Amino acid sequence: MKSKEKKVISLFSGAGGFDIGFAEAGFETAVMVEMDESCCKTLRLNCPNVPIINADIRTLTTEDILRSANLRIGEAAVVMGGPPCQSFSLAGKRMGMEDPRGGLVLEFVRVVREALPLAFVMENVKGMVNWQGGKAMSAILDEFKEPVEYQGEKYQYEVQWKVMNAAEYGAPQFRERVILVGNRIGKKFEYPNPTHGKSTGLFDNELQPYATVADAIGQLPPSDEPSDVAKRVSGTIKKRILKHGY
Repeated sequence: MKSKEKKVISLFSGAGGFDIGFAEAGFETAVMVEMDESCCKTLRLNCPNVPIINADIRTLTTEDILRSANLRIGEAAVVMGGPPCQSFSLAGKRMGMEDPRGGLVLEFVRVVREALPLAFVMENVKGMVNWQGGKAMSAILDEFKEPVEYQGEKYQYEVQWKVMNAAEYGAPQFRERVILVGNRIGKKFEYPNPTHGKSTGLFDNELQPYATVADAIGQLPPSDEPSDVAKRVSGTIKKRILKHGY
């Protein structure tokens, strides 16, 4: 099977941030799948030439997605997306895989195994790694351990994961996310080295200083007072970090 060079299937597309990153890297989004109508309005405005499926992924077959993308099995270069993370986040109730939203990570796995892209990239919160001693991560990795048989051939995905901090790559925010990368062509993925960090004065002269919030939005007018809900949630996150260590 030959892939259509740099064609991407975008799942859980949100407002399209992941797609912007892939576009800047030279890829082309062939289809977007997003359940939230408000997000779809944004996608239609910014990506008028991309087919957008406004539906719950649990109601879609992989055939539906490939048809909208004008792709066949094995032709996509990448399937990418960030399934809803509230179930694993410190800001949520941490129900994980018991929450229907948490189970959506397995819908991502399903589409990958059925569409057979050359590679996939999935992003989620750091809490997914630690949830119930790694139960969620183990479920994902176990799904990919089984080879996929299609038209007399077997395909096996090599999967890696790493917790990465956006601040170490120039974002003005300490934002840790687990990034899972897999491919079926036997290649070991090399995660990029950090470009930003706190200088220790020893052998790290190539690291740029962390970007600050002021660097990003220092020219904007003063913000409104945070809502009571925002203040309450921020307080619980701090307590949970102190209690759980992540």
